[in-house]
Amino acid sequence: MQLGLEVFLNNPPRDLLKKKWGLLSNLASVDHRGHYSKDLLRGKFQNNLRCLFSPQHGFWGTEQDNMVETPDSRDPATGLPLHSLYSHTRRPTPESLAEIEVLLIDLQDVGTRVYTFITSLAYCLEEAGSAGIEVMVLDRPNPLGGQTVEGNPLRAEMRSFVGVWELPMRHGLTPGELALLFNREMAIGASLRVVALRDWDRGTAFDRTGRLWLPPSPNMPTVETAFVYPGQVLLEGTTISEGRGTTRPFEYFGAPFLEPDRIKKILERFPLPGVHLMETAFRPTFQKWQGEVCRGFFLQVTDRETFRPYRTTLALLQALLELYPRDFQWKQPPYEYEQERMPIDLLIGDPAVRQALEAGTPVAELEKSWEQGLEEFKKIRERYLLY
Repeated sequence: MQLGLEVFLNNPPRDLLKKKWGLLSNLASVDHRGHYSKDLLRGKFQNNLRCLFSPQHGFWGTEQDNMVETPDSRDPATGLPLHSLYSHTRRPTPESLAEIEVLLIDLQDVGTRVYTFITSLAYCLEEAGSAGIEVMVLDRPNPLGGQTVEGNPLRAEMRSFVGVWELPMRHGLTPGELALLFNREMAIGASLRVVALRDWDRGTAFDRTGRLWLPPSPNMPTVETAFVYPGQVLLEGTTISEGRGTTRPFEYFGAPFLEPDRIKKILERFPLPGVHLMETAFRPTFQKWQGEVCRGFFLQVTDRETFRPYRTTLALLQALLELYPRDFQWKQPPYEYEQERMPIDLLIGDPAVRQALEAGTPVAELEKSWEQGLEEFKKIRERYLLY
């Protein structure tokens, strides 16, 4: 498999060689040897690359949580200005774009709607398009593979920094395919090119590509994390620890008041294929329940093909609502710069789903309720598939 970055380095478009570039990337933007794209591009095209941009968590992934901003700085290796897209602004400013003619984007996504890198991608298309600057996406694989889609499509009125367009939670697209979709379906109309992957199959997960996984954000340490994330990210909208402050965030989850045996009995009503819930306990070193012993589970995925992370976490949430009506709570705003809407509604993308969970509507019925919307999304998605 060749990454879009490697294809670009081997055969850069000639018309770009006379232009000035910016690059949006981070610590996971590397080639097969582990060299950063910023250093490779600066080394080979020294006069072209003029500035850098970084997404949430900063270039080096130093900031752990949401709404912890990264200031603008200067990259010590290249000497280039580094503009943060998670600071006083979450969009490229006219000033930061003034010195470039092309914005290259080389980011490793994780295949989940709420991961903010794809929102930054959409914002870059909007701002670059308004400024008459071309965008070129150096594509990377969807680490979950590109075949399975899951979850309710986001309602348009629920757009936010964790939901920039009406995607389901697991969208099955690469960054390049998402850019094509956003550019047309959001009526952005930016000048856009995608440097496609070579020899990547849609059915191939990241750890089957022979490439080394580098955490694109501090709480995405492994490919296994990425596989549970489309469901477990919902716990960010609750008082349950999603395992931040442990070595396996999103795979561990729990709270001091949970009783694993009781939860397992509730879940017997709704079989969850492809996953084993291993009872465990942990003590988070930061964030929710810091320093306290949490009882809960470790999600061990036993079959990626049948495992449905979104379904699994919805079932878990419903069990917790039933068992712990006093102790379990939805987290209150703010969340990702939203001051009024509930975090769980932003994450789910439809308040009606949260309300149905509270009312005890079976998850199987919920899935049926969004089947039509999911089929409509699949038809739209087909227009932008590159692989």
